[in-house]
Amino acid sequence: MRRRQMHMSSEAQDALLKALQQLRAELKAPTEFPAHVLEAAEDAKAALRLPDKDATHLPLFTIDPPTSKDLDQAMYLERRPGGGYRVHYAIADVAAFVKPGSPLDAEAHDRIETLYFPDLKVPLYPPSISEGPASLLPGQVVPALLWQHDLDADGNVTDSTVSRAKVCSQAKLNYAGVQHDIEAGTAEESVALLREIGKLREAVEAARGGVSVNLPDQEVTLEDGSFRLSYVATLPVEGWNEQISLMTGMAAARIMLDSGTGILRTQKEQDDQDVIRRVHDTAKLLGIDWKPGVLYAALVNSLDPGDQKHMAFLSEATAMLLKAEYTTFRDHHIPKYTRHAAIAAPYTYCTAPLRRLIDRYAGELCVAACADQAPPTWVLDALYCLPCDMARGKGKVADRRVVDLAEAALLKDRVGEVFSGTVINTDAEDGNPKVGTVHLAEPAVMGKITSGAKLGLGTSVQAKLTRADPLFSGNHKILFNTV
Repeated sequence: MRRRQMHMSSEAQDALLKALQQLRAELKAPTEFPAHVLEAAEDAKAALRLPDKDATHLPLFTIDPPTSKDLDQAMYLERRPGGGYRVHYAIADVAAFVKPGSPLDAEAHDRIETLYFPDLKVPLYPPSISEGPASLLPGQVVPALLWQHDLDADGNVTDSTVSRAKVCSQAKLNYAGVQHDIEAGTAEESVALLREIGKLREAVEAARGGVSVNLPDQEVTLEDGSFRLSYVATLPVEGWNEQISLMTGMAAARIMLDSGTGILRTQKEQDDQDVIRRVHDTAKLLGIDWKPGVLYAALVNSLDPGDQKHMAFLSEATAMLLKAEYTTFRDHHIPKYTRHAAIAAPYTYCTAPLRRLIDRYAGELCVAACADQAPPTWVLDALYCLPCDMARGKGKVADRRVVDLAEAALLKDRVGEVFSGTVINTDAEDGNPKVGTVHLAEPAVMGKITSGAKLGLGTSVQAKLTRADPLFSGNHKILFNTV
């Protein structure tokens, strides 16, 4: 799906900026760090001691958006003699800078995660650290948690371990550039192997019943002084890159389960028969051929979000996925349920410690387990509080609210106009649904729609814009009616 860039008028931009400021105030998102935290960051940089293990010979590379500076992950991929692959995966060692009980630690527990807005970022840690000596930027020697995954020829992991090491990334790559180089055959072997390993891991995911719902994202950016709202289709390389992260999260979960202490991201299977029946009925209504015996995961992974009917099903089918939670355990008291249903395996967050609080703790537990050592006391002391801490995170709320604001700002001068769209979900609890969500191809907007008659899932409609107000205090800043 080609990216669509939508320019806003100066009035719309002014409205959006005011609304973004209001949103940050509502979320209590601090745009600056207190002086004592900044001072602690400088002290942490001065006191840094690099690990004894030297892995600077590995020609690691990162893949991130071009403007990113807080780089959590770097990798180097190679073939193993005799067959199979080895993945070296370096994760920023935030604990090398953030000591337990320090002002940096306390501030991180207040912030929980990095918040992204189109005009600025509210980082978890001061940029002097997160965009400096803790970041895996090219050409600088930094501390890292260095994972080593050995895979067989089919992409199955045969061994994983992690330890502290000093590393030096050699190149900062971006998704579009890597995709181009791989397709053109000009990528270096380690980069080219990302496609080979990524596809094998996707096949492994499908075989175990993992689900990947790849709906296009709505993205708000500020470029050349103008806000733009667009649908962004995921490049294949982003999926391959994500497979390396998922593989590491699954390996970390297994290490923690084996060691008897850890924190998992868990998600239970949907067992509500009414919900399951509804999803099957939705597929039938949209003309999607769900053959007997085909698993839900296999069906979802076979669909194309670029097809409006497929997108409508994928949007509705997320009802099959229950909300994920954090599950902690220690002293070999393993919880009854340890799997993440969508991933179809035990899983934990551990690959983005510069942007998410919990990853620092998961990384420490894995390093200790692989060294056959007891977990650090500061990790154990915080373990049972971490789920409550993470529940205070505001990242997903901020992301959705930012898109809502941008949509409303984009359309604020077009109230009364009629747009062509597709109904991608409905109030299915009602046998005669008259409320749903409409997807507009142009401009890149999804909004609430109401109708005097029954809304048909996946049907094309003419939608009249009745409200578009970025400063509206309710939940639906954009509202459409069918005509």
